Amino acid sequence: MSMATATVIIIIVLATSAGEILIAKAMREVGEIATLRPVELVKIGWRVLTNRYFFIGLVLMGLSFFTLLVALSFADLSLVVPATAISFVIKTLGAKFFLKERISRERLIGTLLVCLGVALISLPD
Repeated sequence: MSMATATVIIIIVLATSAGEILIAKAMREVGEIATLRPVELVKIGWRVLTNRYFFIGLVLMGLSFFTLLVALSFADLSLVVPATAISFVIKTLGAKFFLKERISRERLIGTLLVCLGVALISLPD
C-alpha cells in the first residue's frame, strides 16, 4: 500500500468515525423522534440542523465522502473499502468513551475480528 493510499484511508476512517459519533451525539441531544406530525417534525428538524455536533459531523462525513472519491481515483476498490472497515473499531471505541455506551463482549470480539481482517488485507501482495 502506497503512502498516498494509506493517507487517504486514514483520513476516510477518522472523518467517518468522528462524523458518525458526533451525529449520534447530536441525535441523543435532540431526543427520540416519536411523531409523524409535520409541525413537530419541522421543529425537530430545526433542532437537528442547529445542533453543533450534527453540523460538525455532517462536515466530517462530507470530507470522508470526497476523500473516498479521491482514493478511488488511484487505488483499488478491493483495497480501499475493506481497509476503511477499521472505522468500526474507532466507532466502537468512540461509542464506549465519548457516548458512554456499554460494549458487550460479543461486540468487542467482533471488533477485534475486523482488526484482524484489515491487517490481513493490508499485507503486501
